Amino acid sequence: MSPWRPSAPAATSAPSPSTSAASRTQSPGWERSWSPRSSGTCRTVVLACNRSEVYFYVFYVASIVAGIFCQGTMHSLCFAYVADHVRPRRRAAAFALLSGVSAAGFVLGTLTARFLAASSTFQVAAVVATATAIYLGVFLPDSGGVSCTDGDEACDPLLQASSSSTSSSASSSDEELSPRLPPHKAGLPSLSDMFTFLTGSLAMSGAATITFFCSLGERGLETALMYYLKAQFGYSKDEFADLLLIVGAAGMLSQLTVMPILAPILSEEILLIVGLLGGCTQVFLYGIAWSYWVPYLSAAFVILSAFVNPSIRTNVSKNVASNEQGIAQGCISGISSFGSILGPLIFTPLTAWALSETGPFNFKGFSILCAGICTVIAFIISLRMRGAQSSACKKSIVEQEQA
Repeated sequence: MSPWRPSAPAATSAPSPSTSAASRTQSPGWERSWSPRSSGTCRTVVLACNRSEVYFYVFYVASIVAGIFCQGTMHSLCFAYVADHVRPRRRAAAFALLSGVSAAGFVLGTLTARFLAASSTFQVAAVVATATAIYLGVFLPDSGGVSCTDGDEACDPLLQASSSSTSSSASSSDEELSPRLPPHKAGLPSLSDMFTFLTGSLAMSGAATITFFCSLGERGLETALMYYLKAQFGYSKDEFADLLLIVGAAGMLSQLTVMPILAPILSEEILLIVGLLGGCTQVFLYGIAWSYWVPYLSAAFVILSAFVNPSIRTNVSKNVASNEQGIAQGCISGISSFGSILGPLIFTPLTAWALSETGPFNFKGFSILCAGICTVIAFIISLRMRGAQSSACKKSIVEQEQA
């Protein structure tokens, strides 16, 4: 969980090739996630049995394997599954609720671990992970690769009483969306196919770029923050954990209550801009903190920055066809993973340099401000993307009127 915002579900590993292949021709069926979820469950069982040195190395290897096949894959499949069952105009609220539930799990898990012994913690984690895998495989129905449209009343039971749009506008939605993958061929999509897919529309390329800079800045902040707070204000690990709990609780509150209320009123583009602005404010307040309490004030801006991940996912979901939901979400998770890899590589030496006694200037928050610059870049791109989309929309309206 990042101290910047609870970008849940945020991927920390790239989606597996098997997921990309499965979503190549249709949005992923839920039973395909049974294997990734099971591989993620196995690693928790290892330390639940024994915590000796041998079991630790087995857990380490199992975590690597689970990270390849489970973590990023599961998050991509979650968003794709929700996209298959929720209308486009309600996806922002649905994605926010999904992210909020994940943040709630983080908060609850952290609090529970404080009251359990180490051995009991792993046993409880194994039981919960096993129950999740069983529920997912037995009770959750397959989407069948059919995605909801705004004109499909059967897909969204919560909206059956509301006013429906015309079916003619909904029936052509997939035909008007871009980008589109090349015609299906055997094997996995090539790198050129994926590059074409990511650059096939302004919405997709903009979402990919914003995701990269957000992930890079987020991991940079995560790398530097604990060391910075300890050097600047003498924070202990318990105080840092309390700060993370505040961040998780604020993100949970935002994604479960605030964003579902605002999503029907504001577009996901506006929510993305607001979220990035809140993220910029939060990071820069960390960097220039002048007192012990300022980081706690900064954590409050998670209420806004928590909008970012659901807004990006919604924007991507609305701009690809129903049979491309899985691979689109997988691409975003993969780009986020790439930023997560680069973040520690860049910001670890930068933080060490900024906190050292031999630095050229006495500014301990320098590396955090550098992480904030990544957020500012994402914020600027979101503004330009919204302006370009507005211009394209106006141009389309003018052409329709002239026709």
